[in-house]
Amino acid sequence: MTELAKTDTYLPLYFTAASFLHVAYKISSTGFTEELMDVLETITGQFISTRRHRTQCSSELSLSKATNLMKVVANSSRSTMQLIEIELSKATELNTSELVELLQQSAVEHLTTYRQLEMRDFGSVATIVTTDFEALYAYKHGDYQRCLQLSTQNVRTLLYDVGVPAVSTYPEFIQLLDDDIVSLTALTLIVNPECRDRGVNVRVTQLTLSLYLMTQCQLKLRHSVTSLAQTLDYIKVAQRRHTAVCMLEHLTLKLTTALIAMSHIDESSVQAS
Repeated sequence: MTELAKTDTYLPLYFTAASFLHVAYKISSTGFTEELMDVLETITGQFISTRRHRTQCSSELSLSKATNLMKVVANSSRSTMQLIEIELSKATELNTSELVELLQQSAVEHLTTYRQLEMRDFGSVATIVTTDFEALYAYKHGDYQRCLQLSTQNVRTLLYDVGVPAVSTYPEFIQLLDDDIVSLTALTLIVNPECRDRGVNVRVTQLTLSLYLMTQCQLKLRHSVTSLAQTLDYIKVAQRRHTAVCMLEHLTLKLTTALIAMSHIDESSVQAS
């Protein structure tokens, strides 16, 4: 973290967010361990003087230890701290599902700040939106109206520009996405287990992600055929602008089109409307 800060002002934010998501991913698959707590305390600059056995499970952690960890995780968010205080007033044991939620929330906050600094430094040479992770988080929590608002704005900003940043689909980040994208990613691995060794196959641009979220929210909110027709036009533009090498880009855009088709709207009926 110290060396990253010397190199770049905002890279530590991304590294911290990725680390939070990595810990959340590990907790969901293997449970919370003392080693993961040490990772969190180390990445946030908080070290402990006494370390317990590495195999100790989360149920054995003391409340004071858990409180300290949660405060470290939420060190940059007043609203998250308020949530922690409420949860601690209701519980005497660390709730791992709550910890995963707080880790994801803190990660999104760090990633949003990272995007803002990225736009500040590179906005003159590339089009960058700052709310892609915020839109993802809103969708994950069922706030479809908010997600649609952010995603529609992002699509209109990004559609005809170049140099658009991307979002990773590695396991740490895919936990923020929905089952359809997870399934699509799994299918690419079934077809070719080595496909994800190339960076271009493990990311989608902000534009593609925004189109996908925009479509999903329109469908969930039961928007009109006319609204979906406009989205299909946006998808066609995006498909023309991505090179064939961007496999996951094309697959995600095709999936997005298919979602509209599966809602019993074909292109001919859209054009007729």
